[in-house]
Amino acid sequence: MFKKLPGDEAQQLVSTTPDTAVVFRPAVLRTPAFVTIVIFVWRLLAGLVRLLWRHPIASAVVTVPCVLAWLYGWQYGLGLVALVLVGLTSWALLGRLSFNRWIGWRLLAFWRLVWVYRRHWQPVMIISGLGRHVRGRDYLPRLVSIRCTSWADLVTVKMLTGQAAKDWSDRTEHLAHGFGARSCRVSVTRAGRLLLIFPRHDPLATPLPAMPIPDAASVGPVEIGTCEDGTPWLLKVHGTHVLVAGATGAGKGSVIWSTIRGLLPAVRADLVEIWALDPKRMELSFGRDLFGDRYAASPADCADLLEAAVAVMQERADRFAGLQRNHTPTVDDPFVLVVVDEVAFLTAYQSDKGLKIRISAALATLTTQGRAVGVGVLAALQDPRKDVLNIRNLFPDKIALRLDESEQVDMVLGDGARDRGALADHISPIPDQGAGIAYVRLECSPDPIRVRAAYVCDADIRAMAAGFALGSDTAPMTAVEVTR
Repeated sequence: MFKKLPGDEAQQLVSTTPDTAVVFRPAVLRTPAFVTIVIFVWRLLAGLVRLLWRHPIASAVVTVPCVLAWLYGWQYGLGLVALVLVGLTSWALLGRLSFNRWIGWRLLAFWRLVWVYRRHWQPVMIISGLGRHVRGRDYLPRLVSIRCTSWADLVTVKMLTGQAAKDWSDRTEHLAHGFGARSCRVSVTRAGRLLLIFPRHDPLATPLPAMPIPDAASVGPVEIGTCEDGTPWLLKVHGTHVLVAGATGAGKGSVIWSTIRGLLPAVRADLVEIWALDPKRMELSFGRDLFGDRYAASPADCADLLEAAVAVMQERADRFAGLQRNHTPTVDDPFVLVVVDEVAFLTAYQSDKGLKIRISAALATLTTQGRAVGVGVLAALQDPRKDVLNIRNLFPDKIALRLDESEQVDMVLGDGARDRGALADHISPIPDQGAGIAYVRLECSPDPIRVRAAYVCDADIRAMAAGFALGSDTAPMTAVEVTR
């Protein structure tokens, strides 16, 4: 029924010589030259169209001078190139920011795409296990695009079918070392696509002086530092609770005092009340005049102050029930921020069981019910283990400063945070280099953000307290330029 092909004749061959293999060569169908030429021309045209579509500016830069030289002579083509180079050089010298925005970062992105990422893409993908080599063929994730900013390369990648984001987050060290970067962070942009962030240098290496005190009274978000991309770090305190974790000397005081500093105009306008719990008696005591009678240091006083905050919260809840669901700060109902410097001393390390139960119950009540009625908690601790603070999951926003162990990163920021690039255990212990640097995970976003808090020195705190005591808008509360 079926036509027998030449290769089928091998089934009927019988060798009479022992140990002699039968040589079989399959039939070869020769492609006509015309078909080969058509396929070659089609691929050439498709490649040119794809080149023009992906790189229109680069194609125009090469094509226009060549066409001009061909039509009018090489002098005109060379003159156009010289004129463009002079114009770009003048633009770069006179308007560096605009030049980098429109030209500089694009050229850098093109260079790094060709010289770094495409050149090393195949070996890095195969060796790291993100690509597959099956039957002589490489199956690689697709490098979609690259954008450069002043501090990092933003690489967009299309994953292979069947891959997950965790496959990439587990190999961030492979990717960082493979492409010559300090670190790599992974975030999901949409289904099947990832954004890989490769920092080229550290924009947060220089300590920041204290932020200027705002002119207008506001409950936030409060500017307390700078994000890695150069934007202000705005910390939300009203309508949330914030947990700050970090080893000794990591910069917890910078976060606390920068927050208080940003809220000072609202405190003066009676829109905010700051209740301070200072069991160590070393941090918040510098600005005790800012808190008045809402300052506690001994465990018994801390328990009383927390229970007083619970009473304020419950009284507001009774009045707001059925009338409003969100709190708006007023003089009659100001926003209450409860600041606890070392919460572990009041919970896990408290020897008096009665006080420990009272404090733990008050903190749990505030963190579960206080957001809607305008009572927030800003708590700091050194040891983030569950047995030290069993209510850490009740803090929607978390800040991880320098930590001692890699496991502590996920304890503070949640599972998988370190795999996505929150290397809080790699922050330098040298104060000038690492104090105040942190990774922030907000309630609205699972991706950690690298930031640095401004350093509020002792002179700044004393100036804040003295200016607040004077009660005048002209009080001397300017930042003092100091180093750590």
